[in-house]
Amino acid sequence: MVTPSKVAENKNIKLSIQVSLNGLSFCGLSVPERRIIFFKDLLFTRKLSPAQVLQEIEKLYEQEPFLRQEDPEVVVLFSNELYNLVPQAFFNEEHASEYLKYNTKILETDYVAHDEVTVAKMVNVYIPFTNINNFFFEKHGEFEYRHCVSVLAAEFQIQNKYQTAGTRVYLNCFPGGYDLLVFQQGKLQLANTFKCATKEDFIYYLLFTAEQLDLDPSRFELILLGRIKERSDYYEIAYNYVKEIKFLDTSFGFIFASKEEPPKGYMHYPLFKVLE
Repeated sequence: MVTPSKVAENKNIKLSIQVSLNGLSFCGLSVPERRIIFFKDLLFTRKLSPAQVLQEIEKLYEQEPFLRQEDPEVVVLFSNELYNLVPQAFFNEEHASEYLKYNTKILETDYVAHDEVTVAKMVNVYIPFTNINNFFFEKHGEFEYRHCVSVLAAEFQIQNKYQTAGTRVYLNCFPGGYDLLVFQQGKLQLANTFKCATKEDFIYYLLFTAEQLDLDPSRFELILLGRIKERSDYYEIAYNYVKEIKFLDTSFGFIFASKEEPPKGYMHYPLFKVLE
């Protein structure tokens, strides 16, 4: 029915959808023109349940003609902490749930999926929201779905391929937390997701990770993406401890049909990246 990383038919419109319990993002691309023809970004006022998120998705499909009328190639991205990266050499699909049981509460009704992150020689084992996948299947037929961290791990591994020295730490920020990925000498060393409600939480988990990996905050490069701005409490407190900070450099080359200011690439990196 629905399969991760499915190779879709050639279509003129691609639609990427990012789903989390904190919000939803939709981006529609006219492939021949490389033109963004639909963009919708919705942040919830609080963290919802998967059932409540589905209700929000259903509302959007009722409100937005684009989502009802077009027949796009669809890629769904799940953003949650219900994942674990496993080296390819140790991965056994028959025992996929075993890789999650120590850091995730698995219910009998949960479906365990996995993404091949071949370039990093990793497999990302995770739990998608089955009720939401079923909805998209009813609307669009077969589609591809992946975990956001799978996209980040693959793309950052490519960017670090020739990095033979030094350490880069990536923070993909979202309301209530961030995904953290560490690359040392061009290889993925760690990927984890942390919840944070304050700027003190934000810096604590970053420094805790640095300590565990024996990293000096004054010597690694911190690269920010997602929902964070330069003039923010989170940025300012990070700058007090980490001296080399920058925002992820992106260049997708998309044309935006809307006259409104286009969204910044680093804020919606996975959403845009899967459209390329």
